[in-house]
Amino acid sequence: MKICVIGGGNIGTLMAAELAAKGNDVWVSTSRPEQWPGTLDVLDEKDDVVIKAAPVTATSDLAAAVSGAAYVFVTYPTYLLADLCERLRPRVEPGQRIGMVPGACGELFLHPLVTRCTLFGLQRVHSVARLKERSRSVYMLGRKPSIDVAAIPASEAAPIASDLSGWLDMPAGTLPSYLDLTLTPSNPILHTSRIRTMLAGWHEGVTYPRNFLFYEEWDMAASELMLAMDDELQALCRAIPMDLSGVKSLRVHYESPDAEAMTKKISGIPAFKGLTSPMKEVAEGQWVPDFASRYFRADFAYGLRAIQGIAHLCGVACPHIDEVMGWYEDVSENHGELRLTWSSMDEMVRAYTQER
Repeated sequence: MKICVIGGGNIGTLMAAELAAKGNDVWVSTSRPEQWPGTLDVLDEKDDVVIKAAPVTATSDLAAAVSGAAYVFVTYPTYLLADLCERLRPRVEPGQRIGMVPGACGELFLHPLVTRCTLFGLQRVHSVARLKERSRSVYMLGRKPSIDVAAIPASEAAPIASDLSGWLDMPAGTLPSYLDLTLTPSNPILHTSRIRTMLAGWHEGVTYPRNFLFYEEWDMAASELMLAMDDELQALCRAIPMDLSGVKSLRVHYESPDAEAMTKKISGIPAFKGLTSPMKEVAEGQWVPDFASRYFRADFAYGLRAIQGIAHLCGVACPHIDEVMGWYEDVSENHGELRLTWSSMDEMVRAYTQER
């Protein structure tokens, strides 16, 4: 089976290798195909090779990568989806399955394609992935025990889950609607709460002496804000007359009922060890927020913004989410881009809500 993976980053490289190892004809759409030797290795946390020389074809020709593919997996950050949708629109073929990894907000951008194909998404990535050598090898870390899939139309979720279960060697369940994915309190709440509290005193001119460890130095303030936003999201789910049981609270997902337990849990996750924050060094020993990072451009301006927009449209109060988004608008250096992004998100969220 031909499968296309769009994006050669961490998760795209891992998925390409795993899918190829199962005998699929895997094509990777990447901007630098000349750097790909044609095979991929996957290693575990001990540096042991678990997949050796999985064959893939790398190309910068999107039409060639997509043509004839039964599945197209999109691993781009959310802020690149609008442009990708325009480039995909004339190239998708009837019956193709277009998948977002992870799936949040995918329907807000790719819904024009669903008249000809199936749109699906994973609720979360199936494994933490870290490139060892770009285009050649990747680490598979913190592999999840199972994954969940949602699709438009919903009837397609089960056969897609069955395929994924076989390819990824893990149980795959289904969710009743794609909205379960967009409202999942993953990175849009996890990342934004940590950034908001970590950079609470930042303004133009402030620098930090180092780049902070994002998870290992996770603190009580981040946990308290995360749980407050998570509670607002759960109230939103209860207010929407749909089955949103798939939107599990972070208290449930991390098995941590309070801030103290959550802090201990997140700071001790082995797969997150050593991961730094979205910061950049502007001079020796002087670090500032990196607003070009996907932590900012995807998780604030799209992920959390979508949750906030749906809450406002449904008349559900979300003061902590509002405060975090207000802070981002105040400090972000991407003000022009942000206003355009928010305008577009408002239109898409409104259309999405009205359709249901």
